Amino acid sequence: MEEIRKEIKKGITVHLIETDKFKTNLLSVFFTTPMLRENVTYNALIPAVLIRGSSNYKTTEEINKELDKMYGAVLDGGIEKAGDNQVLKFYLECLNDEYLPKQDNLLDKSLNLLSELIFNPQVQNGEFNKEYVDGEKEKLRQIIDGKIDNKANYAFIRCIEEMYKDKPYGLYKYGYTKDLEQINAKNLYEKYLNLIKDSKIDIFLSGKLPKDVIEKIEKLLENVNEREPDYIYSDKEENKEEIEPKVIKEDMDIMQAKLVMGLDVLSTKKDEKYVALVYNAILGGTPTSKLFQNVREKASLAYTASSSYLRQKNNIFIKCGIETKNFEKAKEIIEEQLEEMKQGKFNDDDIKSAKRSIISVVKCIPDEQDMGITYYFGQELSSSKMDFNEYTKKIEDVTKEQIQDLAKNVFVNTVYLLKGEDKNGDN
Repeated sequence: MEEIRKEIKKGITVHLIETDKFKTNLLSVFFTTPMLRENVTYNALIPAVLIRGSSNYKTTEEINKELDKMYGAVLDGGIEKAGDNQVLKFYLECLNDEYLPKQDNLLDKSLNLLSELIFNPQVQNGEFNKEYVDGEKEKLRQIIDGKIDNKANYAFIRCIEEMYKDKPYGLYKYGYTKDLEQINAKNLYEKYLNLIKDSKIDIFLSGKLPKDVIEKIEKLLENVNEREPDYIYSDKEENKEEIEPKVIKEDMDIMQAKLVMGLDVLSTKKDEKYVALVYNAILGGTPTSKLFQNVREKASLAYTASSSYLRQKNNIFIKCGIETKNFEKAKEIIEEQLEEMKQGKFNDDDIKSAKRSIISVVKCIPDEQDMGITYYFGQELSSSKMDFNEYTKKIEDVTKEQIQDLAKNVFVNTVYLLKGEDKNGDN
């Protein structure tokens, strides 16, 4: 798996990932724009409206007929959060022509269809199709309201909201229901025009690709303007400092409490983020980790206990499912594990196991088409370029001394507990 990158216009980049591992070609288009409170709900709605219909494909039925003609090609759109950016994404997956009974230029058709849906929307009198906007608003309302259904994920979202209060990363990627009331077919179209004009655009193609594919994309986008893309470098260093941890408790009618602890990694040494990956794997990233073994297995205080590293914000999030009565004890044992990491109370086997876990994930990336695109897109947003072998080498070179040095710069920022409603009035 190898990437060829070409900026075809200022702010618009094509990425070719040449691979013969798959029977399909995967086309992905990403629009990256800063997370702003006034835009976040609009942006979450735009992809869903665009793939409902265009100027030449008026209805979902017409789009589906075209996809059926393309041997069941798959179309999708969505929204993600990448650091302080919101990313609108569009995917179209089709069979490679060599696996068809006859040559059918499916990649060309995919490029044409996705370009049509994104850049030639169904518009009348300066506004989107009202029926489509209203329908997608209701679906988005259900997604936003439904975030509470997955209690573990809800607790994670709430911890981030508290940790990054009044900051871009604290915004929910799908937006807010109260915004939906003011969104209509006209102002959503106006937001779309600004988005198309100003966003960073990245076009990824993965598979067995013809030599002239970049020229075809350039022709399709000849009327799309150059831009000075307004987005936020995702690996930028933030001015973090140790603070008094915030403790937030929220009541809900649940059986199992959810504890999330947001940690800041303050160190900014060269290649520190690879060290942080290994640190996290030892702390809570694997079934042999300190959190799993000490909080869940030995103390039997948690149904689940793990941690994850958020590279773009240099944070680690610890997540546990516990009984509410065990909150203080679980928190105490977690803090003991953080202190043990500072003291270097982990051995070579812990480090080797952590590295194996990370490297096994990296080695799987070429085997998943969408993972490959995600990997290279992450590098694009961080302005870095590193192949899988280099990445693996960075992990292998991490030392115990580096891990311990980093551990001394890891501090609790926010403790969030989602607990069962306290009917006795106790805390």
